[in-house]
Amino acid sequence: MTWKSRLRDLAFVALAFVIGGAALTAYTVYRIGNVGQRDDRRHVDAIVVLGAAQYNGRPSAVLAARLDHAIELYNAGFAPYFVVTGGKLPGDHYTEAETERRYAQDRNVPASAILAETTGSTTLESIRNVRALFDQHGLHTALFVSDRTHMLRVLRLAADQGIEAWASPTTTSPADTDPDMHFDALMHELGAFAQYVFLESGPVSPAPAGPGAPTSSTGTPVPPAASPTPS
Repeated sequence: MTWKSRLRDLAFVALAFVIGGAALTAYTVYRIGNVGQRDDRRHVDAIVVLGAAQYNGRPSAVLAARLDHAIELYNAGFAPYFVVTGGKLPGDHYTEAETERRYAQDRNVPASAILAETTGSTTLESIRNVRALFDQHGLHTALFVSDRTHMLRVLRLAADQGIEAWASPTTTSPADTDPDMHFDALMHELGAFAQYVFLESGPVSPAPAGPGAPTSSTGTPVPPAASPTPS
């Protein structure tokens, strides 16, 4: 085989990768849009709000939109539990979950109904912690609330953690209604979804070794990463 033939074959292979990558990206964008347009609200064990930025106990516009939608679902009687999620950045005085809890309680969600996951710094960490929280309380089904662009990845992660999950995205988040923020959110989801599928996905996290005791990646018991908010 001559060097020209080899070069031609390499060019065909490179072209195939480019076309395949473009097709996969286009399909993922379609799936993000398709799943984000569906609201599969139904009666479940818990409504789970995915965290977003907060400022010293005040939710960002994105987080407030998620919370308002989740509170609407709770008030409509879709679940007896209201789960808040998200840790905090260095220097923050409040976790995202604490901010969400205060916001929900100020809008008449009873403290006894609120469960909190307070350490997750990524969507994957939060959903793993939600799984541990569900195990502690005997919960199995959930309505996840987030932005439209986020829902495809959220449902994939929840399913991989053994949670029977449906999506009820907010329709008022700036991440979906502002064109620039929507584009940034879409690009973030493409990268995050690819990272999860190719690098992070794996078997369901092991069940707790004792009552409500999450385990580390090595299977040894660790203190619960999520705990019920005191009533």
